[in-house]
Amino acid sequence: MPKLVQRMFPKRVWAFSDKNNTVYLTFDDGPIPEVTPWVLSLLKEHNAKATFFCIGENITKHPDIFERIISEGHSFGNHTFHHLNGWKTETLDYLKDCELFEEAISKVDPKMMKSPLFRPPYGRLNSKQSRQIQNKGYKIIMWDVLSYDYNSNVSEEKCLQNVLKAIQPGSIVVFHDSLKAANNMKYALPKLLKFIENKGWKCEAI
Repeated sequence: MPKLVQRMFPKRVWAFSDKNNTVYLTFDDGPIPEVTPWVLSLLKEHNAKATFFCIGENITKHPDIFERIISEGHSFGNHTFHHLNGWKTETLDYLKDCELFEEAISKVDPKMMKSPLFRPPYGRLNSKQSRQIQNKGYKIIMWDVLSYDYNSNVSEEKCLQNVLKAIQPGSIVVFHDSLKAANNMKYALPKLLKFIENKGWKCEAI
């Protein structure tokens, strides 16, 4: 992500301190049975923790997978209920959809704490939506490394190199536990985890 864009939106989180040799893997758009359990098993194999920005509708459909995310020590964030594009959605409707996500969480477990993390689908929301989301107590989590795993024009190796050439301690990396991204992500993620291990870095949840 260009530094200029990051400077334009300083209240959004783009990366973290590089002092602790820690990187932050994130996965958008799940949970779904075809992909998310595979990701969870691989992360467990490498003793890695991650953050899952879930779609509320998918949580409603697959609460058992969502509960596995939590039980295995990962964190989660609000990715709206219907994966809305903020640039194409009225602010009131956008906020209502974020609240629907919170309701979906409470139906899985009424005692579950609300996540303080929010990531806008497509990375798109306007300034009014951003202010309102932050006023609700959310931290807007963006990224500094995007794999482009969802892009059918990006090869498996290119997806991997997109991450390897940019990742550094403190990086927030975006993958997707979705059908569209599955092939590229399943190729790149195991190799990335080995790369991180060889560097002596840690993978932690936000």
